[in-house]
Amino acid sequence: MQTEGMTSQPVPLDVHVIGNRGAAIFAAVQAHELYARLTESSLAYSDCWFTNTGFATVSQWDQEKDAPVLAIEGLKVLALKAAVFEATGDEVRAELLVPSPVDEMIHAILAQPNVLRRIEADLRVQFVHATELEEFRYEFGGETDALYETAGFGPKPLRYWLPASEVGRRLAAMEAGLETAGVIGFGKRTTHRFDDTVAPAAV
Repeated sequence: MQTEGMTSQPVPLDVHVIGNRGAAIFAAVQAHELYARLTESSLAYSDCWFTNTGFATVSQWDQEKDAPVLAIEGLKVLALKAAVFEATGDEVRAELLVPSPVDEMIHAILAQPNVLRRIEADLRVQFVHATELEEFRYEFGGETDALYETAGFGPKPLRYWLPASEVGRRLAAMEAGLETAGVIGFGKRTTHRFDDTVAPAAV
C-alpha cells in the first residue's frame, strides 16, 4: 500500500544538484535570526534525549564538548534531507542513512518545532523525518557520504560518523555492563524495583 509522500520505487538522485541545494539550505539556516535559538534549545535538555544507543556509542562522550559539534552535523543532514525531499517529494528517499549518534541529535533538533516551523516558513523548505522509516545501516562510501561531500561540508568528524558495523560492536561491548546495572535491552526494560505507593506530599 502506497502512502502519500512515499513511492514504491527508489528515485535516482542527482547528487550534484541535491548536494548543492543542501549546502544552500544549511547556509540559510545558519544565517537565519533564529539559528542561535535553534541550536541552543536543541542542546538545553540533554537529560531528556540522551539514549544508550546513540551518543553513548561515541568514545568517551563528553556532553559539553561533543554536543555542539554534533548539532552542526545534525543540521547538515537535515538540510540534505530537505533537499532530497524538495527534489523528489518522497519521504522514503529523504530518509538518508546516518549513524546513530547523528540521528539522536537530529531528534533533539526536531524537538524544537516552534523554531523550526518559523525557519521553514521563512526559507520555504520542509525538514522531514520519519522514525518508522529509519534504518541504521550507514556505512562509509554510500549515498549520504556522496551528498555530504558534494555539499562541500568538508571532512566528516569520524568520531560521530560511525559505520553500523562499528556501532554494533560498541553496543555489544556496553550491553553486559548495562545489564549488570539493571538496564536490559538498552532501556527497553529495567530490573529496578521502586515503591509504587508513594503518596503526594502534604501541603
